[in-house]
Amino acid sequence: MLKKLTFLFLFTICLNSFSQTIKSVQLRPKQENNFSSIVPLGTILELSFDDLGADSKDYQYKIEHMTHDWQRSRLLSSQFIDGFDQSTILEVTNSFNTFQNYTHYKVEIPNINTVITKSGNYLLSILNEDDEVVFTRKFVLYEKAATIGVTVSRSRNAKTINTQQTIEFTVNHPNLRINNPSQEVNVVVLKNENWNEKINNIQPTFFKQNQLKYTYRNKTNFWGGNEYLNFDSKFIRNKSVNVVKIEMKDISHQYLYPETYNPNKQYKYNPDINGQFVIRTLDANIATTEADYAMMHFTLYADEPFIEEEVFVYGAYNNFKIEEENKLYYNFEDKSYQGKILLKQGFYNYTFATVDKYKTINSNKINGTFYQTENQYTVIVYFKPFGGLYDRVIGIGSGFFNQNN
Repeated sequence: MLKKLTFLFLFTICLNSFSQTIKSVQLRPKQENNFSSIVPLGTILELSFDDLGADSKDYQYKIEHMTHDWQRSRLLSSQFIDGFDQSTILEVTNSFNTFQNYTHYKVEIPNINTVITKSGNYLLSILNEDDEVVFTRKFVLYEKAATIGVTVSRSRNAKTINTQQTIEFTVNHPNLRINNPSQEVNVVVLKNENWNEKINNIQPTFFKQNQLKYTYRNKTNFWGGNEYLNFDSKFIRNKSVNVVKIEMKDISHQYLYPETYNPNKQYKYNPDINGQFVIRTLDANIATTEADYAMMHFTLYADEPFIEEEVFVYGAYNNFKIEEENKLYYNFEDKSYQGKILLKQGFYNYTFATVDKYKTINSNKINGTFYQTENQYTVIVYFKPFGGLYDRVIGIGSGFFNQNN
């Protein structure tokens, strides 16, 4: 038993160590400034990532069709793919003239070996040479079989009128016969395309021929949150946006302007890209392989540590994950939370999140939550008729909060 536990412990350490070498994962359409992995069926998505091990490895991608609630669907790979559901990533390039060496990997989905033929939820897994999963990403391919109108407004509940936003939407399906909406239709509402912040398991409040309405008072409310913080590390040796100090060691160490915890913080408009990030550099020409990595230092002043809560840097740079790498630690001498994360040069949105002993993520405690915050909400509509084999995505709708609503 002891040998087994020791093996499992060492195996876990190896996996964690391996996964920490993977950075800058992006799964996006090829259009500039489009961060969404929810796209029409047939759209080309590009997956890219860096391996800091800087030695070319044989990574493979694997594609699985999923149900509306992200379980394996009943479809065989031959029923949703023309070609192969698993193949080797062939486009591999080494970094050039950087302090931090890395190998850059890129693959397009679909490609000549893999053509996806069905709409739905998909899980993209990257496997190493031992067929172990290194990381995964979700994406959604949708048909245009229905139109979804989305309205985002200030909460109408007196208790949350200053802190929440209400999402209402209508599904119009003139060319689809839906006999039993409660059994055949599922919807998911996503905030800023963060799968940690979603609402599902809701039924239409009204339905008539060719139309479903979802007009809840409280059930489709989201916390407004606050605008994301940001920094720009496009220069390795010189300061840029929100970088207060730079130290050149084996790599560049960049210190961000400290933030201060204030429970009475007021809303202040600040344009953001809803937690996303853009790889870029002004030190070289080709950002994918010539952008360097810098150690970014974060500081959050707080008079005392939060009771039974840990603090993390939170954003799309690591798929909104809570990991040891993005944890901040309290320094009693400086009365601040401090931490550092190795990130590729670029423009980044981030915020701070607390995690309690029940592993509940709260991205509103430190920066506050306000009804005025500009968020994007995406409604995904799934349709599986009686006897159907899989959840089709028949359409999506998007809505932004407008203070005039």
